[in-house]
Amino acid sequence: MQCYFCQNNIKKIDFKSTDLLTRFMSDMHKIKPRRKSGVCSKHQRKLSQAIKRARYMALVPYTNL
Repeated sequence: MQCYFCQNNIKKIDFKSTDLLTRFMSDMHKIKPRRKSGVCSKHQRKLSQAIKRARYMALVPYTNL
């Protein structure tokens, strides 16, 4: 299985694209690990940073209440 971002030639992961970020989060709004999301290590680091920024800016919730 190839990385989603490598396959679609996405260079930058934007924290404002919440639809893309929620795809890589679980139902409880936790960040999915690499083995479940199928993302390479380089993009997993960028993805987790983008999700954390989106949480801080209140675009994505921290938890599912």
